[in-house]
Amino acid sequence: MDFEEPAEPMADGSPRLTRVPLGKSGRRLSFERRLRLWLYLLGLPMGVLCWLLLRQYSVEPLEQGFVLVALVLGWMFAVSILVEQIIRPLQTLANVVAALREDDYSFRARGGQRNDALGDLALEVNRLAGTLQGQRAGALEAMALVERVMRSMQSPVLAFDPEGRLRLLNAAGEAAFGLKIQTSLGYPATELKLERLLQVGDDEVISLGAGSQSVRWVVKRTSFRLRGIPHTLLVLSDVSAALREEERLAWERLIRVLGHEINNSLTPIKSIAGSLRGRLAAFNDVPGEKSDFERGLEVIENRSESLNRFLQAYRQLMGLPAPKLRAVSLAELVERVAELERRVAVTVNRTEDVVLQVDADHIEQALINLVRNAADAALSPDASDGDAAHVEISWLIAGAEVVIAILDNGPGLTNAGNLFVPFYTTKPGGTGIGLVLAQQIAQAHRGSVHLANRTDGHSGCKADLRLPLAGYMRPELNL
Repeated sequence: MDFEEPAEPMADGSPRLTRVPLGKSGRRLSFERRLRLWLYLLGLPMGVLCWLLLRQYSVEPLEQGFVLVALVLGWMFAVSILVEQIIRPLQTLANVVAALREDDYSFRARGGQRNDALGDLALEVNRLAGTLQGQRAGALEAMALVERVMRSMQSPVLAFDPEGRLRLLNAAGEAAFGLKIQTSLGYPATELKLERLLQVGDDEVISLGAGSQSVRWVVKRTSFRLRGIPHTLLVLSDVSAALREEERLAWERLIRVLGHEINNSLTPIKSIAGSLRGRLAAFNDVPGEKSDFERGLEVIENRSESLNRFLQAYRQLMGLPAPKLRAVSLAELVERVAELERRVAVTVNRTEDVVLQVDADHIEQALINLVRNAADAALSPDASDGDAAHVEISWLIAGAEVVIAILDNGPGLTNAGNLFVPFYTTKPGGTGIGLVLAQQIAQAHRGSVHLANRTDGHSGCKADLRLPLAGYMRPELNL
């Protein structure tokens, strides 16, 4: 019988095991048989002594045989009882240890007492079982806590083995990458289209998605060992909101500086233009000079006023107040917005109404901007649709969100990457703040705005305003 004890660790970190023999012979009888054999051999001198005594007193051979047989049978019976008394506690302890190996901690050895070799062993085994049971309970509780934390984490967590196979995935990772734990664990990263994650470094920022739905993640990369095998652990944190806020603050600082410089220039320009207009009387007697002078002053005043409106529009964008939430009927809100657009026909496809907890003024402004943008596209001379310019508004409930869709029959999108960049516009006379303002309003309500070309067989663009349904009510239940 051998046992294994840990020695120096191997190259991969796993412990090296060495076998220590309990006896000199590699092939020997079992402990029970050896014990019986030694006890039988101990009884041999007694049998020889008994035989010699019987011969000395001249006992008949037949009687000698009966006495020797009885002596042998009695000794064998005594040996069986003695072996049973020794083997049974050892078998009990072996059963307890086997149960511990199978993670069953309900077995205990009874009758153990101190100052007794087997009793001390039984008590120590029982104490070991209690210790392992406590450690097992603590490990299960810790594992349950880890699983609960993993499920509640909003950051995706993934782990890969050295072959690049996915070994760990939480609920946030399922949502972020469109995977299912049941059908993804054990598959290579290349099949799951996650090979890019294995190539990024620690604290590196990556972008997933495209256009306005692009999400930026910062990757925390570390390693751990599971059963001696090294694994790679990746934790992703969504920094899109923080980066957007930093971007907004950068634009705000830029506009503040531009506003200061432009205002410093506009004020004297307007003042000088007004003063020059008051001196036009000096040119009354000069033919042609007055009309040219008036046109020049008019151009200066118009451009100054236009530049001032442009600047005030950007100040409005960067000074958006926090939303004040209250119950709002979505159907009534959409109807009001549709009635404001008079240039094209606006159709509202009514479905089940819902009451949302939003800032009505903010959401109305966002919808006005999106509908106005759709109407501009429908009236564009580049529109290829032969039908009259029109806009459609509809909404539907998708999971935990309500999606308000605005469709137009314009030419569609040509440069989706710059849609939400302030100052960027493709329309003559546009300020480039309509879509940016709508996106900021949606994000302040924990929603989003997404624009894409239509895929229903018609030309044009589809704008989706997504708002969360947390705490929404059906109108009839709000009476």
